[in-house]
Amino acid sequence: MKFTKMQGLGNDYVYVNCFEETVEHPEETARFVSSRNFGIGSDGLILIKPSEKADCQMDMYNLDGSQGTMCGNGIRCVGKYVYDHGIVDKTEIDVETLAGIRHLSLHVRDGKVETVTVDMGRPEQTSEIGEAITVLGKEYAFTGVSMGNPHAVVFMDGVKEMDLKEIGPAFESHERFPGRTNTEFVQVVDESHVIMRVWERGSGETLACGTGACAVAVACALNGKTGSQVDVELLGGVLNIRWDRENDRVYMTGPAVEVYHGEIGLKENNV
Repeated sequence: MKFTKMQGLGNDYVYVNCFEETVEHPEETARFVSSRNFGIGSDGLILIKPSEKADCQMDMYNLDGSQGTMCGNGIRCVGKYVYDHGIVDKTEIDVETLAGIRHLSLHVRDGKVETVTVDMGRPEQTSEIGEAITVLGKEYAFTGVSMGNPHAVVFMDGVKEMDLKEIGPAFESHERFPGRTNTEFVQVVDESHVIMRVWERGSGETLACGTGACAVAVACALNGKTGSQVDVELLGGVLNIRWDRENDRVYMTGPAVEVYHGEIGLKENNV
């Protein structure tokens, strides 16, 4: 199987061009290639496929093999891949996802895509603002926002020092979230800058989460903590998020990087 390793702010995936390749067992393949000891090493697998509705389709799988609906960092890299590799020859494209069609504006320098702005669609508030929840015996307040996938945003101090490996899984599998949830822990610096760490369902802590950053920006505005445009600082870097409240759409801008490409053998006992 030919593949390309790509990353957006360190949120890394193995990409397969399914205009040319076929992946018959994506769940098992995702688990195998994602292993940082026995495979390639990534946060998951993304298949770039033909689409009857858009310029291409993004089919994504988390490192545990579960299928994801949407990935903000992943879709930016999809945009870079299809342009840089000649699948599309335009800088305004549409990508089909399980969360719907997303429009991408590709920002090109020296013939290669450097950054991408994604119309992430309309956010959906999925909880009361500051809804109370008890996790591991401690009460928190969260604001639920869906960006095509579920997010629980928790505001707190000391985000950089918190034990995310303990609290993250407890939020993810809490009975309040029967389909599991992504959880963002956010410290507000000022009205245009916040710090975020994320525990992604099916993947654990990652260096960045694009949909999570969008959910955070919306939750910040709903809670009156920031304006409608904010720089979200993640472990892997900064995403700029703008919530156009008049049209009720969220726009995310950030980098997309191709790391390397290669081939890997998939044997029965591997997948």
